[in-house]
Amino acid sequence: MRRLLAVLGPLLVWASCALAEPGLHWRTASPGDKSWSEPISREVQEFAVEQKPTAIMVVRDDHIVASFGDVSAKVNVRSVRKSLLSALYGIAVKEGRINLASTLAELEIDDVPPALSPAEKTATVRQLLMARSGVYHPAAYETGQMKQGRPARESHTPGSFWYYNNWDFNALGTIYRRSVDDVFASFEKRIARPIGMEDFSASDGLYLKEASSSHPAYVFRVSARDLARFGLLFLNGGRWNGTQLVPSQWVTESTTRLSDTEQPERGYGYLWWTFADARSDLSAFFANGYGGQLVVVVPSKRLVLVELVDLAANRQGVRTQRFLDLVRKISVSVP
Repeated sequence: MRRLLAVLGPLLVWASCALAEPGLHWRTASPGDKSWSEPISREVQEFAVEQKPTAIMVVRDDHIVASFGDVSAKVNVRSVRKSLLSALYGIAVKEGRINLASTLAELEIDDVPPALSPAEKTATVRQLLMARSGVYHPAAYETGQMKQGRPARESHTPGSFWYYNNWDFNALGTIYRRSVDDVFASFEKRIARPIGMEDFSASDGLYLKEASSSHPAYVFRVSARDLARFGLLFLNGGRWNGTQLVPSQWVTESTTRLSDTEQPERGYGYLWWTFADARSDLSAFFANGYGGQLVVVVPSKRLVLVELVDLAANRQGVRTQRFLDLVRKISVSVP
């Protein structure tokens, strides 16, 4: 893993130095870019007519290449929340407020009966970030597929098996609140305000608790234009207008493929997904939420692409792969 980080690190450092960052407002692509930006706009419009998302944004550096819908509309971004929390963890680890090697036992993390076993309590914060805790206790805010696919308790030792596990993600929220502060207040203070998010405030967060677990889910409502800024922050290696908000090493490590998943082209880092497509030589990392909530970053093309879907308006949502297919098409079109 260190060898891989050594290779990727310089690329991200180069990107953070080379890219522009938006000021108070986004800019539209310049007339000189029309030869490649206009076909992208058509692709986005055709996709939107067919799939019916709430909003789409395609951003290169600090320019909007294409957009659709109401980019200021705040939507429940579902599991994108996990990548938002990852940024806060990077800051907390750098400041020494959270130790990735700390175990659940050391942090006094447990759950409602049936409580965690001594073996389960040996899981570390790092393993939770990687979805490798081996703790398969019921969790709040699980989908039916998650419940059905959850392994049996103590069927895998901590660190030995990757499983996309809401228990891990929700427990990370509890650890953050105990060790640092409220998740939403911290995100507003440490991320949203410094990068100029236009719509988000701490009041757009909600803790959702269920009887199955003592660890609530932390639900975010965010707009497409604010998520585009968040994606650009990570594209720039955690740096914004000359200030290092998220440690660059954390950006590199959290968006590196640290675990394989069920789909060969997708990997998992620290609460971020990775994507590598051999057909188009596309390499990206992305935040992914149920129903079509996505923030995709393509470093080689200096692109950030965002899709949001209000599931109250479009119950079917948009499949993740459909948007990744659009990302592939758009990336090929960008010089």
